[in-house]
Amino acid sequence: MFDLELMSILLPALAAGILVLSTHIVLGKQVLKRGIIFIDLAIAQVAALGAIVAHMDHRLEEMPFSHVLMPALFALAGAGFIAWLSKRMAGELEAMIGCFYVLSAVAAMLLLANDPHGAELLKQLMSGQILWVSWSQLVLPTVVYALVLAVIFVRPQILNGAGFYLLFALVITLSVELVGVYLVFSTLILPALALNKYQGKNGLFYAYLVGLMGYLLGLVLSATMDLPSGAAIVATLAISALVFRLGLSKAARVSHSQS
Repeated sequence: MFDLELMSILLPALAAGILVLSTHIVLGKQVLKRGIIFIDLAIAQVAALGAIVAHMDHRLEEMPFSHVLMPALFALAGAGFIAWLSKRMAGELEAMIGCFYVLSAVAAMLLLANDPHGAELLKQLMSGQILWVSWSQLVLPTVVYALVLAVIFVRPQILNGAGFYLLFALVITLSVELVGVYLVFSTLILPALALNKYQGKNGLFYAYLVGLMGYLLGLVLSATMDLPSGAAIVATLAISALVFRLGLSKAARVSHSQS
């Protein structure tokens, strides 16, 4: 039963999911187009590493907005490095991004090895705490995402150049803070993958629909069955994407047979 207390938790969580979807659908399509699938994991992991560095130094942790600034600096540096690699090692870019992700993950584990709260922090950064997002936490992402979408709308060609990496780093930094690394990757890739072969109209709308259904079902399952929210949403996003992809394949076969 959905009472007012439960709705007060689910509504900001759903709003956070919609915010993340607003930019990640567009960027995820570009990620697939460029063939750099692991860039989101790598940048998200580097942003998480920045959060860990801020956590370990009390002077940094006490600075205003350190929970956003440090991850943003690390993410921008990581995005700049990948942009540099894309010009010099294009043939091996995906492999280098994978190595970059692994090294960032290992660095995070080593930094937190002797921290008594390290395991809890690492779990929070990976899986996220979307059910505990407050309305106040959504203000900054809303402003930044709106600006990013405005830039893409006015200058869509920016996605084809180096500016893509800058926008990507800014968006990923805030998304990791809201939903965690696993959901960042899933939100970028799964809806885009569901529509990757779709050639008809309204592809972007359907991708948003896939993502929205995944978040809705995941949040409901998490709240009603006491499941980890991040894991539940990743699973329902995958199911939503798979059902839509299979539905498109079946529709294409029917259309082909009728013609």
